[in-house]
Amino acid sequence: MSTALRNENAAGTRELTGKRALVTGGTRGIGAAVVRRLLDAGADVLTTARSASGTVPEGARFTAADVRTREGAQALAEAVREGMGGVDIVVHNAGGAAPHPGVLAVPDEEWQAALDLNFLSAVRLDALLAPGMRERRAGAIVHVSSAVVPVPGPLFLHYTAAKAALENYSRGLAAELAPDGVRVNTVTPGRTATPGGEETRRQWAALSGGAGATATPPLGREGLPDDIAHAVLYLVSDRASWVTGTNLVVDGGEFPR
Repeated sequence: MSTALRNENAAGTRELTGKRALVTGGTRGIGAAVVRRLLDAGADVLTTARSASGTVPEGARFTAADVRTREGAQALAEAVREGMGGVDIVVHNAGGAAPHPGVLAVPDEEWQAALDLNFLSAVRLDALLAPGMRERRAGAIVHVSSAVVPVPGPLFLHYTAAKAALENYSRGLAAELAPDGVRVNTVTPGRTATPGGEETRRQWAALSGGAGATATPPLGREGLPDDIAHAVLYLVSDRASWVTGTNLVVDGGEFPR
């Protein structure tokens, strides 16, 4: 299916009309695609990044926030409450880390930074925003992980360890919130054509002597941001009203689980 047709199909549903959504890291790549799909489906969307250096999708609200810190999470939650009166959908997309030549070469502060951005940012925001969902007995949370979690390598172990923690936390949170009507799921992207992904693969190849991921996924191409965004849209919609605690892997079959 072409990108244009996928966009037309998403825009035609308006299934999220009346819903309020927060997407972290939503100014480029996968995050921006998620913002656009939620907007197309009728949601009121607020997105965030440390700055607006990326392109904020047209129609989205934006507030600058550093979700790596407790103070940043608190400020963002307050912006959500003041600007939208609460939230029905939260998509935790912010993430990333720089590679190192080996596990023992990762400084302590970068282990902490990887945990703060890829794991604790979600924990903190969920703690601030999920209580409102519980009170309304409705809501959907999606945590974005990484397909390389099952095959951790030394160059990005601080990143994959943080994402593994995120997946485990997501399952536990889903079990706790399910009786209150709040659904929690994970989306796990594989190799996706984004500027950030390309830079990561370039760094990986440089540090590994050219041994970075080069094989084509079984479905014959790398993913597009919209491939991931449509998976997120499904999980936050009423079409997934009986889906919680799952991990939807979208990787072209590259890392089967």
